[in-house]
Amino acid sequence: MPSFRPYLPLAAAVTTVVLWASAFVGVRAVGHDLSPGALALGRMLVGSLTLTAIVLVVRTRRSGPPLPRGRLLAAVALWGIAWFGLYNLALNAAERHLDAGTTALLVNVAPVVVAVLAGLLLGEGFPGRLLAGMAVAFAGVVLIAVTTSAGGAELSGVVLGLVAALLYAGAAVAQKRLLTRIDALTVTWLGAVAGTVALLPYLPSLLTELATAPASAIAGTAYLGVFPTAIAFLTWAYALSRTTAGRLAAATYAVPPIVVLLSWMLLGEVPALLALAGGVLCLTGVVVATRPVAASREPGSVGRRIPAGR
Repeated sequence: MPSFRPYLPLAAAVTTVVLWASAFVGVRAVGHDLSPGALALGRMLVGSLTLTAIVLVVRTRRSGPPLPRGRLLAAVALWGIAWFGLYNLALNAAERHLDAGTTALLVNVAPVVVAVLAGLLLGEGFPGRLLAGMAVAFAGVVLIAVTTSAGGAELSGVVLGLVAALLYAGAAVAQKRLLTRIDALTVTWLGAVAGTVALLPYLPSLLTELATAPASAIAGTAYLGVFPTAIAFLTWAYALSRTTAGRLAAATYAVPPIVVLLSWMLLGEVPALLALAGGVLCLTGVVVATRPVAASREPGSVGRRIPAGR
């Protein structure tokens, strides 16, 4: 009977891609009723509670590894603040100025940054094609910036999208190191709790805005907390613990096309034609920068490769 275990990292990556794509659309929809900080906190409160419930169930059924302490715990907390706190704030703020598809295209440059950081910090190599890929992706970002500014969108939206991309890239590389010492569930759970605590200053805003928010906004916030946060970040951590940071980041470049499609179907939003062209350049740069080398096809390397996604 064939074993499906080698395909579990791929299934986890696909789950992450689909749920993260839906998050861009959800943030754009709920962002009309909740401010960036309130939305980030609401999403993370739901996500943290969901993850806590999962941890309690898992640790009740079997004894898990000891929780990290000292410097290791501090590193997880800092990672969680950046990944779950600052990234969500930047993303939510960006989508106040840009449509979901354009924001996703900008954040999509993150795999290039991940590949560079992984090569420098994780010893995953620094091939020359990264320079070409970075140049192409940068040209795409410039085209998106020029197009959105000419179309009346504030340049601050583009800057915030790039900040979100940098936070995502740095967090992905840092998480890869953490996963060598802590299991995926514990890292995700503790990081989410740390990010939630960092966002608590927005609690008064959240309570005030929820009092007047429509039921659809409350339901959307709950969806963002359970699925794109708790579930998707768990599947991401699982896949990341079983492949390289650069490869997995490249596996997520299917997100922008999915976001554009969902945004058009659910919100009636379509990025400007030149912005889409810039997005294609960004995706091309990502493909060039993260394209697997021939050595990755040697026997024994199959389990470390994740087919292209985002």
